[in-house]
Amino acid sequence: MRTREEKAQMIADLKDRLSEYNVIYFVDILGLDAPTTFALRKACNKGEIKLQVVKNTLLAKAMEQSDKDFENLSDVLHGSTALMLAHVGNKPARVIKEFRKKSDKPVLKGAWIDEGVYLGDDQLEFLANIKSKEELLGDIVALLQSPMKNVISALKSGGHKIAGILETLSEKEN
Repeated sequence: MRTREEKAQMIADLKDRLSEYNVIYFVDILGLDAPTTFALRKACNKGEIKLQVVKNTLLAKAMEQSDKDFENLSDVLHGSTALMLAHVGNKPARVIKEFRKKSDKPVLKGAWIDEGVYLGDDQLEFLANIKSKEELLGDIVALLQSPMKNVISALKSGGHKIAGILETLSEKEN
């Protein structure tokens, strides 16, 4: 049995961890054997995701003490709960989707992403398809570059025509 001080420290650590990440997935991994859990941890680490199994009572207290609004997620704290913590919103969903090609777990109970709350495993496909900030910025840059590339291309191809016309005109004068 843990002492009150140990539990208080665990709650404080969880609260710090919750405040450190802007992407928090609540998943059920109950029933995964040790090698499969190891494979999931490895996939999470590769995707820069922290996987942490937590006690629901301690997590509930950490969520209450957090400066984030987890009110709607308290209902997912039943059964087995593990946290997938990341800085990119779609990475945990993509890891779960890929992992579930071989296993029926993890099951998404809920997610907190940049103050948005998503409840239930039926949200997985939507979350996996959300573009990250980096992907959105890349799309914007590509859209902005596209017209400029067209102008430059037209000028380059037009430059050959202009040079040809000038050369023809200069030949006619001689």
